[in-house]
Amino acid sequence: MKFSAPREAILKPLQAVIGVVERRQTMPILSHILLRVADDKLAITASDLEVELVAETAVEIKAVGEITVPGRKFYDICRALPDGCKIDISTTGDRLTLAAGRSRFTLSTLNSSDFPTVDGMSGSHSLEIEQSVLRGLIEKTQFSMAQQDVRYYLNGLLLETEGKRLRAVATDGHRLALADAALSSKAGKDGQVIMPRKGVLELNRLLDGEGKLTIALAANHIRVDLEGVRLTSKLIDGRFPDYERVIPSKAANIIKADRELLRQALQRTGILSNEKYRGVRLELEAGKATLSANNPDQEEATESLELEYQGQGMEIGFNVNYLLEALNAVGGEQVELHITDANSSCLIVAPGSDSVKYVVMPMRL
Repeated sequence: MKFSAPREAILKPLQAVIGVVERRQTMPILSHILLRVADDKLAITASDLEVELVAETAVEIKAVGEITVPGRKFYDICRALPDGCKIDISTTGDRLTLAAGRSRFTLSTLNSSDFPTVDGMSGSHSLEIEQSVLRGLIEKTQFSMAQQDVRYYLNGLLLETEGKRLRAVATDGHRLALADAALSSKAGKDGQVIMPRKGVLELNRLLDGEGKLTIALAANHIRVDLEGVRLTSKLIDGRFPDYERVIPSKAANIIKADRELLRQALQRTGILSNEKYRGVRLELEAGKATLSANNPDQEEATESLELEYQGQGMEIGFNVNYLLEALNAVGGEQVELHITDANSSCLIVAPGSDSVKYVVMPMRL
C-alpha cells in the first residue's frame, strides 16, 4: 500500500472517526483504525464493536492495499504536522511509514483481516431527512437518555417511524423527552428501533452540515450515510417502555411563563440546592411562584417570580437539573408547565405546539 495526500485531506476524515477509538481496549485490534486504499480513495474505518464509522477522502494512489494502525498515534501524528504539508504513506511488511517534510514515523500494524467490520444491512428499509432536522431531534431528547442503567433499553434513544413522521424519545425513568419531525416522503416501513447512547452521541457530533442524509434501518443495525462519512451502529435488543402512557394529558393547573426568566430563576435558586439530589421547591399561588432550595449546610435560596397561574395553590418539588435541561431544549419565548397535583408528573411544552414534550417526575423534599 502506498499513497500521498495533503495533511488536511487525511486529518478531516480522521477527526470524523477517531471518537469511536477507545484508549483502553480489551482487544488490541479495537485501538487500531483500518486504512483501505482503492479506487482513488482512502477509506478510514474505526469500530468499538457497537459503533462503526467509515470516512472517505480522495488521495493519490501508487499501490492499493489495506492495513490497520494504532488509531490515536496515527491521529496525533497527523494533527501535529504543519498545515499544508504533504503526507506520504507506505507499508513494508508489518510496518507503516509516514513521511512529511523532514519528519518520518514508523508505526506497528496488525493484520487487516482481524479488523471487525459490519456485514451488509440485509432486509433494511431507508428514509431521507435533512441533517438539521435530525440534529434538532437528537439535541431535544438526548439528555434524557439513561447512563449505565440496568434496564439496558433505557441507555439509548428510541427512533420511531410512522408514515411521514420520525419521532425521537428518551427516558431515564425520572424524566422523558419526546420530539417529532415531519419527513418529506413516507418511510419505507413503520416501526421502532433503539439506538445506543454512544451511537447517538457520535451521530450528533457528525451532524454539523446542511443537506439530506439517508437512514437505513435493519433488524439489528442502523446506518446513516452523510457526505463522505458512514455511521453504522448496533441496535439495543429490547422493548422500550410504552412512553405514551406516561405522558400526562394537559392539566387544569397550568403555569405560563417567560421561558428565559423561569430558567434564570431556577438556575439561581439551584445554586444552593443539595448537590446530590438537586431539589428545588415550587410554591404556587395565583399569579406567582416562589422558588426555594436548601442544603445540608443550612444554606437557603428563595426567589419569587410573577407568572400566569390560576390553578390551585400547591407545593411541588423537582430536580432542578431536569427542569433546566427541558427549558433549554423546548425553545420559544414562552413555556407551559401542566401540573395535576404535587404527586403527579409535570408536562412541559411550548404553547400551541405538540411536536416537543417533556415529562418530569416530582420529588419529595
